[in-house]
Amino acid sequence: MTTPFLISTLVVAIAEIGDKTQLLSLMLAARFRKPFPIIVGILFATLANHALAGMIGAWVSAQLSAQTLRWALAFSLFAIAAWTLKPDKLDAEVKPAGRYGVFMFTFVVFFIAEIGDKTQIATVVLAAQYQSLAAVVLGTTLGMMIANAPVVLLGSAFSRRIPLAWVRAAAASVFAALGVLALFVPYGA
Repeated sequence: MTTPFLISTLVVAIAEIGDKTQLLSLMLAARFRKPFPIIVGILFATLANHALAGMIGAWVSAQLSAQTLRWALAFSLFAIAAWTLKPDKLDAEVKPAGRYGVFMFTFVVFFIAEIGDKTQIATVVLAAQYQSLAAVVLGTTLGMMIANAPVVLLGSAFSRRIPLAWVRAAAASVFAALGVLALFVPYGA
């Protein structure tokens, strides 16, 4: 269980840097200045979103042969590597929390923003590869928190000091390496 957890944590923590959901975290922190409900909202939204993604990954692995899954996983990881090189931007403006509060607002917008995101797709791929739903979901969630909690806590000063182009290149390299491993390491190892 350790390997899927650690790989899932590392992959998502690196891939999340500069991602639209990290930008959303920064916007929420700047707008509401209530770090605790924002961080808890991100945590619960990520757990829900990645649990769903992990279940999809488990289902996919049950539907495909080992050889087909190996090629599909490798292709997906290479595609995620290429996608990681493209900077994300957040087009929507954050609206007031309204009567549901900062936690619920964060939960909803973060869950929606994560749909179809590279970290959600990575969760599907990792769950299909490792067939360890709990380890993958907990690992990808921890990776999201490693990348997003400091942004919420430290705000814009933190985001200006990170060379995002370098981080995207490193994340793309990790995904590409995992794609190569998917091709050459026996399935389920």
